[in-house]
Amino acid sequence: MELDYTWWTFFIRWLHVLSGFMWIGLLWYFNFVQTPSMPKIPDEQKPAVSKVIAPAALFWFRWAALATIVFGLILAHMNGYLAEALSLGLSDNVAKHSAIGFGMWMGLIMAFNVWFIIWPNQKKALGMVEVSDEERPKAARRAGVTSRVNTMLSIPMLYAMVGAQNIY
Repeated sequence: MELDYTWWTFFIRWLHVLSGFMWIGLLWYFNFVQTPSMPKIPDEQKPAVSKVIAPAALFWFRWAALATIVFGLILAHMNGYLAEALSLGLSDNVAKHSAIGFGMWMGLIMAFNVWFIIWPNQKKALGMVEVSDEERPKAARRAGVTSRVNTMLSIPMLYAMVGAQNIY
């Protein structure tokens, strides 16, 4: 079996989708399962979540975000529409490039939020970085609100990504 360009394009798409599932799956886990469940967990059991589960989940969350973006950009380049998509199809008036570009920009914004807002604030909230007792709840709120924003952005992002591959 020869590993030609078509196979490599498929392989990069597979890595993009796989890492995307992990990223968005963890995003939705945090927002639909972990956060709403925390008030129901007895106080003596909460350290298991904040000291063991959350740091591990956040590790995979942030690296899945980066992998999704990297594989997505490589895939767009391999398919020959990276610049057209990043310009939202304005350079060539191709609807597919507008749709995939919109999804790409939503993903880029979300990945920025993960690495530069959510993760730094989660480190403070979870006690991985020393901060004052006053700053800890503010950091937790900032991370939580940004995570909810990402959850809302994930819906049009997923629609645009899937639509670009299936409608056009």
